[in-house]
Amino acid sequence: MSEPQGAETGVVEKSAGPALDQSASAADYDPPPAAPSPDGRDGRFWSVRRVPAGIVALLLVLGAGVLLYDVAAVRVHQPAMHWRRALAHQLAQRPLDDIWVLVGAGVATVLGLWLIALAVTPGLRNLLPMRRSHPDVRAGLQRAAAAQVLRDRAMEVSGVRSVRVRMRRRKADVRAVAHFRELDEVRADLDLTLAAAVRGLGLVRPPALSVHVARPGRRG
Repeated sequence: MSEPQGAETGVVEKSAGPALDQSASAADYDPPPAAPSPDGRDGRFWSVRRVPAGIVALLLVLGAGVLLYDVAAVRVHQPAMHWRRALAHQLAQRPLDDIWVLVGAGVATVLGLWLIALAVTPGLRNLLPMRRSHPDVRAGLQRAAAAQVLRDRAMEVSGVRSVRVRMRRRKADVRAVAHFRELDEVRADLDLTLAAAVRGLGLVRPPALSVHVARPGRRG
């Protein structure tokens, strides 16, 4: 009995669903298992987020400086700044269900949740971590660069006229147009070529492959 397509590449073909006509051919494949890390720290890169951190730090410094100046002025028997007296008056007069109090609380809550999300999420979604060849060196690959590599390799397959690759963090969606050869033959060659290309990227978590091959659209 012959082995199924993709057995030599370490990928498994999923059910393709309803049978496709002769104008299109498609298949989805699970990714190869993730490569083990030498030290177990090959997760995503964390963004330093200099702009949000700089803005928050600047606002805190300015606010603390103005408030410290006003408190010092009051200590030497100078009147408090008008904005602080007006703010204290408004807070004392307005009830908690006032529309402006609710709006201010909502804005502060949204900003706080945004800052918490920035603090607990890694960011840098476009940077795919690569396997380490040295414990002290980490490397990453841009998703656009990975998509370009897969596109270039797919264009080397005989019969492929054009290729469009959409690279996500966990899946690579490849859509090719073939102008000759049987579509299933072209897709089988693409499966083998792209599976090897994915392994060659050296990613910690290789993406799953989704390969679609179709005929060019009719003109007119």
